[in-house]
Amino acid sequence: MFEPLDPEYVKDILSRPPFISVPGVVNMRDLGSYTTCYPGMITKPLFLFRSGEVSAITEEGKAKLRELGVTTIFDLRSDTEIAKYETPCPTIEGVDVVRVPVFKLEDYSPEMMAKRFELYASGKTEAFMELYSQILDHGGPAFGTVLRHIRSHPGSGFIFHCTAGKDRTGVLAALLLKLAGVDDDTIAEDYALTRVGREPARETVMARLAKMPLFASDSEAALNMLSSRKEVMLSFLEVLQDKYGGAEEYLRKFVGLTDEEIATIRQCLLTPDPSQ
Repeated sequence: MFEPLDPEYVKDILSRPPFISVPGVVNMRDLGSYTTCYPGMITKPLFLFRSGEVSAITEEGKAKLRELGVTTIFDLRSDTEIAKYETPCPTIEGVDVVRVPVFKLEDYSPEMMAKRFELYASGKTEAFMELYSQILDHGGPAFGTVLRHIRSHPGSGFIFHCTAGKDRTGVLAALLLKLAGVDDDTIAEDYALTRVGREPARETVMARLAKMPLFASDSEAALNMLSSRKEVMLSFLEVLQDKYGGAEEYLRKFVGLTDEEIATIRQCLLTPDPSQ
């Protein structure tokens, strides 16, 4: 079940950008330095970071965050997840940890979770599109908190994460990168990196899944849930355009941002390319 990747391959990939080593945190990477459609501009380095849960961060890891200039962590997880996995938000001196759950308590009922797990277990791209549409439909308030923070704190680094740093985190990352003018192929490649990024947490993930009958008895279902295939993100970006009118229209309708706010946030995400 969930066969491990070659350790040397994982070590090599995790040692290079966009990954950043923060002791106690898996799947952390910098969304900066990506080429955009705006001439001479790239996404701002060491500003927006994505990761898996940070509950196990060490003291050394906390020091690393301060060194990176991170002042805020946005936790997209639900209250149910935090209680179930006993992974509370850490206290980090100099860093604000802000709870912004994508799904409210009622959206994490046993019935709703069973339905979501069935979709994950199928592994079909269409199933992930249904899941990611649910994230978009419910995530407006949470995403709005993050985006307004960007608008108000353009010089302060921040992290956003869920549990694995794949689905809710991946959707928000895609919205931010689309807003910044990053091309779809690059966004999808970033999404796919999660397969490597969470490899150090494989045993923890498998132990959690083993407690669920659906995954304990079906290795293929577990593999499907844990997949982060590039083509899934490419399909999602099509859904974002066709169903929601694109990133900007989504931000207007579901987040409540004005055109002026959207333009300001975009500028906060960009910086001149030093190589030009």
